[in-house]
Amino acid sequence: MILKFIIFAVVALLVYKFFGGKLPAFGSKTPEEKKIDEDTLVECETCHTFVTLKESIIINGKHYCSQECADKR
Repeated sequence: MILKFIIFAVVALLVYKFFGGKLPAFGSKTPEEKKIDEDTLVECETCHTFVTLKESIIINGKHYCSQECADKR
């Protein structure tokens, strides 16, 4: 019974790949996706200006544009 299930799963996977299916990649992002993540704008909790995620300061899950704004919280 288990052998039938394994064979069915392998055949289904092959058919999926044959018709252009793309398997999800866990944890691996392309350089373009990483750049988009770094260039995402977030709003400062204190002064409401927008900074890139890469440049923001994150404290307790909140984003700040500078240490001064983070200290005002």
